[in-house]
Amino acid sequence: MMKASVKGKYDGGKSTGVGSVAFNAGDIKLRATMTDATFVAGPSLNGLSLAVEKPGFFIVEYNVPKKDVRFQFMNTVRVAEKPLNLTYIHSRADNRTIVDGSLLIDPANKVSANYMVGTNNCKLKYTYARGKIATFEPCYDFAKNAWDFAVSKRVYGDEDVVKATYQTSSKLLGVEWSRNSKSTGSFKVCASVNLAEEVKTPKLTAETTWNLENLMSFTIIQVPT
Repeated sequence: MMKASVKGKYDGGKSTGVGSVAFNAGDIKLRATMTDATFVAGPSLNGLSLAVEKPGFFIVEYNVPKKDVRFQFMNTVRVAEKPLNLTYIHSRADNRTIVDGSLLIDPANKVSANYMVGTNNCKLKYTYARGKIATFEPCYDFAKNAWDFAVSKRVYGDEDVVKATYQTSSKLLGVEWSRNSKSTGSFKVCASVNLAEEVKTPKLTAETTWNLENLMSFTIIQVPT
């Protein structure tokens, strides 16, 4: 089975695009990803990456022009009969290693952490889900010594979600409305404003995705200037 996706983005007069093609070979997935740099000056290896993935276990991705390999390994262990999901990510070029873990205490409560090895870049997040209706997520950033907050709520059934976020370190306030529908496709509309700026100009982003028989999807993102 083949799955293809195309994604375009317009931001401040600059447009970019990303396309990917994935093939299933048993329980292994092969994926090739290309950016507009691959074709803008004629076919080239710029922006090309190749990946081998076994969902839920590992991803090995090779960035062709940078000659960089990125490894990602996933595993689940049980702690006090609770599932602990672990992810290990290593990028060879910049010698960066990230460890991510999430512990599902019960269907309503989850604790997760993200740590970049050798730095003070660490985030600790608690997630409280009130059924399938609303979610509250406070997150503490040790590097910035600051809190981030996110609240989301389902509206108009199970397809629409409204989410509000606030970053205390940058005073960035955001609101997002998204819909994920198998029949009509999905979209996401975001608005954000920096409360620390004297002139508080909202930044708007619109994203739309169409799925065709679950084989191909197209995504267009537009950010008005």
